Amino acid sequence: MESVSRLITLFAPEHYTLSITLNRTERTFDGIVTINGSAITSEGQIRLHSKDLTIHSTLVDGKRADFRADTNDELVISHKDLTIGKHVVVVTFSGIITDDMNGIYPCYFEVDGVKQELLATQFESHYARRAFPCIDEPEAKATFDVTLTTEQDVAVLGNMPVKSQDIQGNQLVTTFETTPRMSSYLVAWVVGDLQKKTATTNSGVEVSIWSTKAHAASNLDFALDIATRTIDFFDDYFGVPYPLPKSDHVALPDFSSGAMENWGLITYREIALLVDPKTTTLSGKQYVATVVAHELSHQWFGNLVTMKWWNDLWLNESFADMMEYVAVDALEPGWDIWLDFATADVISALRRDSLDGVQAIQVDVTHPDEISTIFDPSIVYAKGGRLLRMLQSYVGDEAMRKGLKAYFERHAYTNTQADDLWAALSEASGKDIGSFMHAWMTQPGYPVVSANKENETVTLSQQQFFIGPHEDKDRSWPIPLHGASPLIPETLQAKETTFTYTDETPLRLNQGSTAHFITQYDDSLRAGTVSSLSTLSSVDKLSFLHEQLLLAKSGTQSYATILPLLTFFKDETNESVWSIVSLAINEIKRFVTPDTAEETKLKALVSELISPQYSRLGWDQKTDEDENDTKLRSLIIALALYSELPEAIQEAAARYKDDSLEELDPELRTTILANAVRRTVSDSVVDSLIKLYPTITNSELRDDVCSALTSTRDTTVITRLAGYLKDTSFLRVQDFSHWFVWLLRNYYGRDYMWQWTRDNWQWITDTFKGDSHYDMFPRYIAGALITRKQMDEFKTFFAPLENEVALSRNIKIGYTELEGIVELLETDGPRVRQALLDLN
Repeated sequence: MESVSRLITLFAPEHYTLSITLNRTERTFDGIVTINGSAITSEGQIRLHSKDLTIHSTLVDGKRADFRADTNDELVISHKDLTIGKHVVVVTFSGIITDDMNGIYPCYFEVDGVKQELLATQFESHYARRAFPCIDEPEAKATFDVTLTTEQDVAVLGNMPVKSQDIQGNQLVTTFETTPRMSSYLVAWVVGDLQKKTATTNSGVEVSIWSTKAHAASNLDFALDIATRTIDFFDDYFGVPYPLPKSDHVALPDFSSGAMENWGLITYREIALLVDPKTTTLSGKQYVATVVAHELSHQWFGNLVTMKWWNDLWLNESFADMMEYVAVDALEPGWDIWLDFATADVISALRRDSLDGVQAIQVDVTHPDEISTIFDPSIVYAKGGRLLRMLQSYVGDEAMRKGLKAYFERHAYTNTQADDLWAALSEASGKDIGSFMHAWMTQPGYPVVSANKENETVTLSQQQFFIGPHEDKDRSWPIPLHGASPLIPETLQAKETTFTYTDETPLRLNQGSTAHFITQYDDSLRAGTVSSLSTLSSVDKLSFLHEQLLLAKSGTQSYATILPLLTFFKDETNESVWSIVSLAINEIKRFVTPDTAEETKLKALVSELISPQYSRLGWDQKTDEDENDTKLRSLIIALALYSELPEAIQEAAARYKDDSLEELDPELRTTILANAVRRTVSDSVVDSLIKLYPTITNSELRDDVCSALTSTRDTTVITRLAGYLKDTSFLRVQDFSHWFVWLLRNYYGRDYMWQWTRDNWQWITDTFKGDSHYDMFPRYIAGALITRKQMDEFKTFFAPLENEVALSRNIKIGYTELEGIVELLETDGPRVRQALLDLN
């Protein structure tokens, strides 16, 4: 693909005066933008980004200028006076408001049976150009004066506080205070009939949570408390105060991503901001807290200091991924949120990063169409957060904070590259951070450290770990070993090292799962760890079990070795550890066919494993119960229902209520609903939930109903549900991926949904091609298919699409992933099934 020139090299904007009139009912907008800036060349022209806008006129220094549209969303403005130096460019334009959920778009909702709309924006990564002509690149920072003309009787929100509001005719004219220097992708506004709750931070920042009036005002309280305390925490942690006078957080009914860090006006999906005190689960509250903390950390990482170009996106997202956990752990220590990091981010990173062809954290981006492909949640977010957590451990928290403070103060309101951060952290720590981090940031993948002991001599060696077919790469990393004994070296710098180990305790590496590698122990060392499992911390238990799953998934060992290992977790009481036990069970399920002797044996094993915790926890929350048991109960009961424990099936059926879902225990709601869908012979439950779904305003409850319906074992119901996938009166476009993925992963729906996907690919393309998650579709599909026939069909179907920039990387990784799982199921399947049959 051609490399596109950076327009900032031709013209550097300094200030925008932007006035836009929004016509919601006609789905149009008109605007005029005045750009003060400097031409850097004497070519007699400048180039701005403009996409899907109608340009009416252009002026340069008050004189009419010629203009034309060019490729790559460029507007070329020509005038003989455009010499090197300062100029004022004025452009009048108009555009269309579309449902694409980027640029300027409408959100739909209903209050007391009355349909309503609001208007919102989404400009990251390069969609500001759909709202006004600009230099739509992160480095092109400028200040903004924004005026919006709208209908009356609405809230009008922008990045900054309102400077003035006037009624002109039948319209409301709102002008905002001037912004600090910022990138165009962070400009935002929201216009509509909204409600809010407000608090003030210790430093005087006004924090407001906004939503439509479709929700009870009490649903805003939790986020308000978290947001206010998070700003106070970051003010102290970074040693640099929050830079704006206000922080608005808006729950949008329609939103493509989870949330967006627009400076001073953060936008969210409703499920990521609103908490119903009666119906939201503990996990739901934790999700809201981490998302709010993630977006608020961006006000420093990304907004105050911004990456120079998208190849350093990790400077935004990796830090935000780590800092959300740092903040929430400080605010809610009882949640033990770092265990969630270990079971979510770490697991996601290790699995994705094991596939040949995956991107490095730092990756070249030469064309705007490539930008959406680098927002890989498992790499730029999860792996990046894990590596920064590793770095924090390497330099110490004090040096980390000192370095970050210097970084923010040195580069406030400007743009940076990786070396700028490494320099600040090197000065603070006295260590060469750039050299230490270079291999981790620029190389894809991670190492497996092989540990072998002969007598008292231990040999450690590293090589890149892969799952599935791959080309062997001669890569190595400087690995912090975090050994459990002082006899173990601090780092593995070379490909191999040996040392004497006389400690009586089992040799263990990566204590605390801090560094980004896994360990393959020889048989005797593995046996030593297994025998001491009960003495390990929760994070070390789950990390060891997950490493065994990865080694089995790679074909290094058989999944049959996992079965006896699971019995060591029978008396485990930690929910995070159990989540990996559950993951192991789900992976073993892939080797068995439903209603076979092998599945019967697997269910018997599961029943035996969960028996102690099922008896201990019961079905009802106890007084003063800790958060761990509250979350563990739902997981154990779900496993009990899979194992067909009669008393669990009976209790779940007795608790089902189709006329008042809000009264169900939020922690057990999904499990109870899914049990009713799967085990009710008539269509009454499915009919009831299908009828109810489009009327539900509570996002978490809506997701629970979706999860339950898509768990059906009835192929006629699957066909029926697929019929709703393109019906926007039934489900919002933003929720399509939930329905699609869960139906595709359903054993009874996989074949039908794979055919549905191929039959409806043009609709998927038309609907999602402009969406930042369009590239995820090959990934969704490859992660669900399991047979050689399906693999061949996947290759045949996607081969013509390999050159489509947004899809190319995930298509090719999909080939690798499918070849790996098909080979694994064919070669290891007989061993696993025999091991199940051999269970007592």
